Amino acid sequence: MQRISAEDVTHARAIASHCAELTWRGPRPEERAQAISTWCRDLAQELAQELAPLLSGGRLNVSIAEPEQVGAQDVFDLIGPIAVNCLLRCGEGDQTVLFSLDYATAIGLTDCSFGGEGTLPDEAPSQLPHSAAMLVEQFAATVAQAIVMTNGSAERARGDVLVRSESVTRLKPFGADAEVALFKLTINRGESANWCALFAVASDRVDGLLPGLEAVRIRSRSLEGSGDFERSGFAAMPLTLEAVVGEIDLTLGRLEQLRPGDKIPLTISRDLPLRIGETVFARGKVGRLDSNLALRVTALGEASRSQGKQAGHGLAGAASGHSPAQASTETSPEASRGAAT
Repeated sequence: MQRISAEDVTHARAIASHCAELTWRGPRPEERAQAISTWCRDLAQELAQELAPLLSGGRLNVSIAEPEQVGAQDVFDLIGPIAVNCLLRCGEGDQTVLFSLDYATAIGLTDCSFGGEGTLPDEAPSQLPHSAAMLVEQFAATVAQAIVMTNGSAERARGDVLVRSESVTRLKPFGADAEVALFKLTINRGESANWCALFAVASDRVDGLLPGLEAVRIRSRSLEGSGDFERSGFAAMPLTLEAVVGEIDLTLGRLEQLRPGDKIPLTISRDLPLRIGETVFARGKVGRLDSNLALRVTALGEASRSQGKQAGHGLAGAASGHSPAQASTETSPEASRGAAT
């Protein structure tokens, strides 16, 4: 039997103290609760924007209640033997989410998408019409993509519908004895009827949906050995980032005639570039954070050169001498989530 010396123990302790699996403590209960609450809010805001065109373009009010911790069988009993059930693929790997709504809600949403009030029928059909089935699948795919957008993996993977079935047990979204986080989604448009849906995920897989929790562990591995960079002083170097809200072409003659008060038509893209000089560093969607204009980052790592002309670029405020809109970014988990919508 080989003897273990004090020197061996000391060496092993030094290795273990730098092991990401051992040093990563995971979120505290209050941190996890806050992350879930913030994610529910961000996802509701994202869905309010993304589902509006699908439901005749009206302004939507969307809310997502914080999850109930229930057993898998309770979820199956709540959904019932017949419903519109979709297994969503959300992000990288095998991360999936069960999405479900009843036939009456499916009919109401379909009616709304065709310009109706979206009123739920008094009696749900025994079989879903083809138009309603198509609408619900598109609806579910939008939910999947919104989940991907809010958990920060949109630049690596898209959300979509893996499979749809009227029987939730046939989908096998989680084990029959699993503990499940059950989220309730409520949507309404003005005075229209409420539309309710459910989505559920095994409790031990919830962190995979939340930015700043499971991602922290992954980032900690990728940042190992980056201490030299941090100590070099370059990490503190300030950089100016520009969020290009809009670009227009003006003739030299029109530019010469500009006066305070002139109005310039401007089309704002849904996918705004965030640039360092001419390099596109990221892309995002414009929105509001509290009372301020903000940019929610949706994709990172784009190194393509900007193709827009530098001369002649203008914004709606150019007539009053405003410079292109700028957005600062932070490296905190809250900022990387891009909470503004």
